[in-house]
Parts: sequence; C-alpha cells; structure tokens
Amino acid sequence: MTLPPLLRPLHMLARSTRSFTTSALRCSKPLPPRRVILDSEIIEKFLHGSGPGGQKINKTSSAVQLKHLPTGIVVKYQDTRSRSLNRKRARQILGERIEELELGEEARTRVKAREKSKKKGSADKKKRRKYRALAEGKEGVRAEEDAEDDVGERSETAAVEFETGQSEVKHRKSEG
Repeated sequence: MTLPPLLRPLHMLARSTRSFTTSALRCSKPLPPRRVILDSEIIEKFLHGSGPGGQKINKTSSAVQLKHLPTGIVVKYQDTRSRSLNRKRARQILGERIEELELGEEARTRVKAREKSKKKGSADKKKRRKYRALAEGKEGVRAEEDAEDDVGERSETAAVEFETGQSEVKHRKSEG
C-alpha cells in the first residue's frame, strides 16, 4: 500500500527535488581571511548616546567607542538600543577599517565594492542595450508603417486619377 504524498517520509521527497545555486557563488573568488583583533589591542568604552530618541538615549550607556591602540583608529557606534549589538557591530567596523589600512586594495570591503560596481555596470550596459534594441525596433516598425502609408496613399491617388482625372489629383495633393 502506498501512502499519499503528504504522508510519505521526507527523505523520499528529498530525492525528487533539485538544489539550485547561483553561478555568482560558484564563480566568485574566495575573499581574504579576516584578521583577528585581540582584546588587549582595544580600549572599549560605553558612552551615553546622543541624537534623536529623547531622554532614554541620553540616560543609557548603550553607545560603544572602540580605540585600536596600535593604529589609533577610533570607532563609535550607537545605532541600536542594545549594548551587545552595538559592541558587535563596532568591532566589525573596526576590523574592516584595520583591514583596509593593512591590505589596501586587497581588503574585503574594497573587493566587494569592486565586484558590486562591476555587476552594476554590467546591468546598466544590458539595460542600455535592451532599450536601444527596443527603440531601433520601434523605428523599424515606424519605417515599415510609413512605407505602408506611402503605398496606401499611392493607391488612393491612383484611384482618384482613374475616377476624376489629373486635375483633381493635383488639387488633392496640395491639400494634404
């Protein structure tokens, strides 16, 4: 006895499905490894926040300020209410800035920015090509319509000539 599809074990269904991956993930080069920042290299302070948010942001010490002693880079972060999330994000930003300082053009952020701009340029080029082809197609259709209109006008003129004579045709052309 076979079970209905909804009651079959999941492993049977798993064989029938395909996994999809994007070619971008397969083609992209691996990014350089991140540098580990030691706690001994950082001075960490929790400060009162500032800006919009009323009294609450002014009273709580949820803003984080990190100073990297070897380089002197200072990062202040206060986007969320959570001290731990602010601390985590500030450490990420500090790591990115240190990496940019040490690696220059080979830093993860610069590599990602280059790839993003390349993709955007490619998409823009594709968009221009598409609309140029559409415009050329419309111009081609217009040219065909104009040619058809010319043929229609010629046949109309011939019919008028046949019915009324040459003088009527000249008069009609001067009107239109």
